[in-house]
Amino acid sequence: MLQGKTRLDELEHVESTAPRDDPVLRQARDVVEDHFNANPEKVFFSRQLELLFEDRFFHWVTNRAIHEVIASGLILMEERALATGTTIKLLWHRTYRYYRREAAAVVRLVEEYSHPNIGGELGDHAEMMVLEGFARCQFVMRGRSINEFGGKKWEKTNHNLDFVFERDGRAYGVEVKNMLGYMDQDEFRLKIDICRELGVAPVFAVRMLPKTWIAELTELEDLR
Repeated sequence: MLQGKTRLDELEHVESTAPRDDPVLRQARDVVEDHFNANPEKVFFSRQLELLFEDRFFHWVTNRAIHEVIASGLILMEERALATGTTIKLLWHRTYRYYRREAAAVVRLVEEYSHPNIGGELGDHAEMMVLEGFARCQFVMRGRSINEFGGKKWEKTNHNLDFVFERDGRAYGVEVKNMLGYMDQDEFRLKIDICRELGVAPVFAVRMLPKTWIAELTELEDLR
């Protein structure tokens, strides 16, 4: 599952309604603590840790765990401005006294890969992969950047679908997102609404989605 822009410095996070004393949150906090204790002379950034542990925890759970470990005093945090105009949250173990050189190296690396040219190239590459993959499976492309299909048109917003493919009499609306973090949940549901309106099956070509969103999408398809 792959979009347009990849941003290593992206620090917006999906909110969770899970209680602060949730056992999964406690487990994530223990994992974060163990990670910093095992790497006392390394600098990380918050998104990096969310990705590192995403096979076990939702991004927002890891993010909350990080904030709790910061509050405990085990790790320190510094927010720095990036050339892109955004900020990055750097994290290191409290015993790491000479962290500045590595912190600067992390910032340089993030800025390098956050450059708009790189993001654009990654987005274009993802779309080419999707095009080739569907073509190899003998799908026919019926539209690109499209908001109408089969005599139906989406008019509630200015959004559209990246692609519409068709095979064996069934059409599929495809959204491509080549980004490190989760796509915006409101956008996820909006794209599903567009697919419903146009009478096509929703497909998300993304790097990662929360399992609960995948279950939501699967349930919708089961009801068709």
